[in-house]
Amino acid sequence: MSHFAELTDDFSDYFEVKRVLVTSQEYIDSGQLGDPSNWVKTSYNTRGGIHYAPNSDDPDGGIALRKNYAGKGMIYDKEKDAFYYKRPYPLWILNQETFLWEAPIPKPDGDYIWNEETTSWDEVV
Repeated sequence: MSHFAELTDDFSDYFEVKRVLVTSQEYIDSGQLGDPSNWVKTSYNTRGGIHYAPNSDDPDGGIALRKNYAGKGMIYDKEKDAFYYKRPYPLWILNQETFLWEAPIPKPDGDYIWNEETTSWDEVV
C-alpha cells in the first residue's frame, strides 16, 4: 500500500491536491477512483526533498519522492515533479531545492512568528 494524491483535472502544469488516500497502484490503475492520470504517488516520509526514517527527524538515505508529502489543498507542479504548500505570505520565496516557502529574512532562533505588516519576525512571549 502507498499514499496517492488525487489532483484537480484542470490540465495545466499546476494542480491542486483534492485528497490523499492509502491504496495500491493496481487500484489506481483500475480506474475505479476515476482517471488514473489524476493520481500521483507521494511519500509520507519525504519533507523538504529529504527522505526520513518513519516517525523520525533522522534522514535515512531513502529516495525522496516529489520533495514533500502531499496534503489536501497543496500544489503539485508537474514540470518540477514537486508538492508544495500555497504561498503563506506575499513576500515569501519558494526554495527550488526543498519546495518549502522561506521568509525574506531568516527566522531567528527561538519562538518567533512572521509579521507581514512589518515584514519582520516578532518574538512570541
